[in-house]
Parts: sequence; structure tokens; C-alpha cells
Amino acid sequence: MQPFKDAIGICKTIMRNGYEAYVINSRMQQMIMDPDQEAELDIATELDFDGLARLFHEVVDPEETGVVAMLKEAGTVFRFYPADTADSSHPDETQAQLTPRILKRLEERGELPINLASPFIPSSSPRDEGFLELETGEICFSGIPDDTLRREYLLGIKALRFAANNGTSVEPNSWMAIVRSAQAILDYVSVADIVDEWRKVMVGSMARFVRLLFDAQILHGLIPEVAALARVRQIKRDDVEETVLEHTLEVMRCYAEEKRFDWYGTLACLFHDVGKLYTAEWTDEKWSFHYHHRVGAKIARKIMNRLQFAPKHVDMVAHLVRHHKRFDVMLTDKGIRRFMALDEYPRIMEMSKANIEARGAAYTEYNHNKKMMERAETPEEMLEPLLNGNEIMEFTGLKPGPAIGLIREALLQAQIAGDVSSVPEAVDFVMDYTRKEHLG
Repeated sequence: MQPFKDAIGICKTIMRNGYEAYVINSRMQQMIMDPDQEAELDIATELDFDGLARLFHEVVDPEETGVVAMLKEAGTVFRFYPADTADSSHPDETQAQLTPRILKRLEERGELPINLASPFIPSSSPRDEGFLELETGEICFSGIPDDTLRREYLLGIKALRFAANNGTSVEPNSWMAIVRSAQAILDYVSVADIVDEWRKVMVGSMARFVRLLFDAQILHGLIPEVAALARVRQIKRDDVEETVLEHTLEVMRCYAEEKRFDWYGTLACLFHDVGKLYTAEWTDEKWSFHYHHRVGAKIARKIMNRLQFAPKHVDMVAHLVRHHKRFDVMLTDKGIRRFMALDEYPRIMEMSKANIEARGAAYTEYNHNKKMMERAETPEEMLEPLLNGNEIMEFTGLKPGPAIGLIREALLQAQIAGDVSSVPEAVDFVMDYTRKEHLG
């Protein structure tokens, strides 16, 4: 039929200019077309009114709900509807099958199926649409939550981001729509889009966002290695148990309180104990996780590569996970110097501190290492006295005992202060110190 040939010509004109267009349900439109009335055809396109006006100068704004533009040509009225442009909509919702005009004709003919009483017309509306205003203090989808989500599953991730950043909850019906659609969200939303939304989560809200992903059953498909930590248990303190996931989220929260702008450091906290899933071993009536930091670094690298993070960020986070235990034991002079030679060692210190806060543990090792870091500012060659114990006894005539240690420490402090810089000066200092302190 000529009206359809004209419609195809219009679609080809649009497509030659780099935009998509198609005749909506051509078989249905042919069936309902009345030869005694003016021909009407509906077309879907991603072009807006201005774009159509540049190609077809005769288009007008019909001021009809959902209609982008209208064109009358060769005795046929063409209505343009917005095509679905969301990458993350359900496949069933992508291609428009019905329009209000088609539905009206079907109803007039008494042929309207019940399941088509409330059809969906694809929309190219801005991605931030789909939510009601936050007047109620909750994150709420507009319209029927399940239908709204089907049109763009990325809205599910956005809802969780909004809830995390605003410190509020998701409206119950909207929340259940997300839970019901968890697998569809993973199926139809690209990893790049999910991570892009994740990057917009504020550092202080990261732990809450991950918790929401877990509760919505999305984390289980996105990062199953982390979700599984909810089934790994450990002792927090004083025989009180906790799951590794609970501990992980608390470490993220504590870290973010100190480093409020360190997004990747907080992400490293998310992965810092992921190795415990692979190293858990039940021995002597308790769980142990030997070498979990090294294993965890490899798992974190695998996860971040899967989530398409930049290589430099993958390397950094894996490095932080690999070394996050280094500050948890009392380090010697050499140990603290090796620690300070690590890249990102201030972040590792903050991770250690967050881990202590999350457990409610003592700061004994942490405070010791902080003091050792102050000493480490001294050149390494100044960490040994110019005279050893035997030499001190030889010059002073003293016998082995506590006095030798006191003199040795005093000599070292004098060297650090710059008062002694040579062996002769060291001999003079030792003799003078022995006399003044009445050690001889």
C-alpha cells in the first residue's frame, strides 16, 4: 500500500542521517486501516521534534500526549513517537508494538485484548526521570514500579545510589520491584553503567550502597566473592562472632570517616578480606585465614578486571589488599623502614586503623609502629652507636651490666641529636657520661 511505501521512505531518510526509525507494528496498522478514511500511520524514531523539523520542514507539533511530531504528506498523516533509547530496558519493551491511536481503533472494532489495556509506549525521556520527588523522604519509582523498572533497569541501581547518598530508604513497592528484577538488572544493565553509577556514590555512603546491593540480591551476581562473605564467620573480640561481610562494611565505614574523599581506598577496604573466603580453615575449634591478604590481592585483581576498572586502579587496590596486614604487628627498625618504602603506605596505615576500630581492638601495635616511624626519620647509619658494648667497657673499665646499656642508649641519642659525630667524640662522651652519672 502506498502509505506504507511513503512511511518506509520517511524511515530511510531518517536512517540515512544516522538515526533509527521504524514503522510501528505495520501488520496491525494495515489491518485497522479504513480505506474510507484518511490514512494514518505511526512511526517510532529517536529523533526529537527539532531533529525531525530539519529533515521534514512540514512537521508540526500536534500537542498529543506521547507524540513527538506529526507530518501530513501525500494524503497520509504520519505520527512520530519516541523510540526506546535506553540500553538497559527489557527486550520486550524495546520495540513499540502499540500506540494510543492503534489501541483506540482496536477498541472501536471490539478487538482489544485485555492484556493490552495498559500498553507501554517506549520513551526517550532523560535518564533521571522515573522517580517521584523526595517529598516523602523515600526513593520511589513513578507509575507502576515494575513497569517503570522494565523500561530501564539501570533505574534500579540509581535508586540504590540515591538511597545510599541521601541516607534514606527505598519505598517498599519500589524496593520489591528491584528485588524481583535483580537478575534482570544483571542481565540487561552493562557492567560499565553499573560501575559508572557506583562511582557517583559518596565515600561516606559506600558501605551503605554495598549493603543495599547485597540486600537487593544484586551483589550476589555482580561480586559473588564479596556476597559470599556473609557466610564466613570469624571472632570479632571476646569470643563474639561476626560475619566477614559485616566486618568488611564496618571497616569501610570507619575508613571513610577518616578519609572522606578517598574512593579507591574505601574500595580497597571492600576487598581487603575477600581472601578469607578461599583460605578459611577450621582448626582447634576456631577459624583461621592464613595468607588471606596475598590470596585476596589476586581475587581483588580478578574482580576489578571483571568490572572493567582502569589497570592503574586495579594495581593500586590489589597492592593495598596485599599489604593491608603489614602494620598490624610490632615492627622493628628495619621492618618499619621496609614498610615506609611501600607505595601508598599512608593508606595502608589508615586501613589498619579502620580495622582496629571495626573490631573494637587495642591500638598497642599501631601506636608502637607510629613511634617507630618517628625514629625511622633518622638516617639508618645513626641507629647504631659508634661504640659497641665491649668498647664501652674497655674505655670505662666497667663490667657487664645494666649500666652498659644506659651508656649505649645515651650515646645513640647524642649521635641522633648531632652532639657526637666521630669515634673520638664518642669516647669523650662515654667517659664524661659515666663520670656525671656516677656509673664508674
